[in-house]
Amino acid sequence: MTDRSNHYEAAFEARLRSWGVPYVAVDEARRALWAGQSLKSLDFIVSTPWGRNFLVDVKGRRFPGSGGRYWKNWSFAQDLNSLESWERLFGSGFEALLVFAYWVRGERLPVPAESLFEHRGRRYGFVAMRLPEYRLHMRMISPRWGTVEVPPRRFRQLAQPLEVLWEISFPTQAGDSTPLPQGA
Repeated sequence: MTDRSNHYEAAFEARLRSWGVPYVAVDEARRALWAGQSLKSLDFIVSTPWGRNFLVDVKGRRFPGSGGRYWKNWSFAQDLNSLESWERLFGSGFEALLVFAYWVRGERLPVPAESLFEHRGRRYGFVAMRLPEYRLHMRMISPRWGTVEVPPRRFRQLAQPLEVLWEISFPTQAGDSTPLPQGA
């Protein structure tokens, strides 16, 4: 079960439900051990109806963040290592994905307006980046804390709205929330 007190993860789960995308919310209460190493739990295992499977780590951030900064995308390096280990454990049919759930608190948007999702009175924009791409462009922020980020300008260029990455097209009929792969 996801941490229901984490509004970012709760919003992401509600978004998956609204699209009708099958998923498993992972119990984060315990860490797994693999090869004598503790692994941070991933947040969701998502299996899209069109055959793509994702291991998702949700990173909740404000948009704008503290100090008015946009596109905060920091992560703990250990979280990335754990996500990469999960990807190896699950095998070639699964892809590790970082999903940044931005709580939109101003007029500037991280995604097109039609991609915003409202949940419990808050607006969210979901952007994602594949783990290998994130690793390729990341830089160390704090060696002491083990935090990394993709420089915001580069992140803005590379991160994609979740529905773009997952190739979800929006239905034209009101009330129909069945996700479809684009071109279907």
